[in-house]
Amino acid sequence: MRTPHSGAPTDPTDPTTKEKRMPAPDPAQPHPSTRPELTNVVFLRNQIGSELIEVGEYTYYDDEGRRGPFETANVLYNYGPQRLRIGRFCAIGPGARFLMPGGSHPMAGPSTYPFTMFGGDWTDATLETFMSLPTKGDTVIGNDVWIGRESVVMPGVTVGDGAVIGAHSVVTKDVPPYAVVGGNPARLVRSRFTEEEVALLLESQWWNWPVEAVTKHAATIMAGTPQQIAALSRDL
Repeated sequence: MRTPHSGAPTDPTDPTTKEKRMPAPDPAQPHPSTRPELTNVVFLRNQIGSELIEVGEYTYYDDEGRRGPFETANVLYNYGPQRLRIGRFCAIGPGARFLMPGGSHPMAGPSTYPFTMFGGDWTDATLETFMSLPTKGDTVIGNDVWIGRESVVMPGVTVGDGAVIGAHSVVTKDVPPYAVVGGNPARLVRSRFTEEEVALLLESQWWNWPVEAVTKHAATIMAGTPQQIAALSRDL
């Protein structure tokens, strides 16, 4: 997912680059400290107030500079007790939404009408039944997940590390690590790597490396092989 750029990044061939070079972006800042013009790129971890949402460092949302706060505009029916848990280094496209179980309607009997929410005699008559109904668990997004614009993740879904969700997809079931899915409902398009390579990447967990190691090996993380990542991990 490419974000709108205002100016180009520092050119490493520029003889003055050494003086211009900045460290890795500070994940505690609202926007990338190394590219202050990218105001559309929002590091979510420090902007979340809800105790029902967890976000890892460096995960960002592209709000296009005009969309509402993520935890109210993008996380819907967030009444708990279920949580939305998002890992590190995820890229979330504009308008991606997460539907939480609080918006689900009962499907145990003939009617899906939510009598319990209206109070009074309807609540008194249905509360015990409502509380006994099975519900979805937490919605879990792994690390290094790319979620395309305007996609929807349904309640209780788990998206594995390294997965890619195509734009405008509706994810109704769990997504394996390093899978590419798309459509409505989202279906497997392909796996990004072989089973053996996926196992190497899941064992290496580059997203948990010290940020200095991530910075040093960013080019390999971006365009190298799972075997190279595994070798780097063993040397840390």
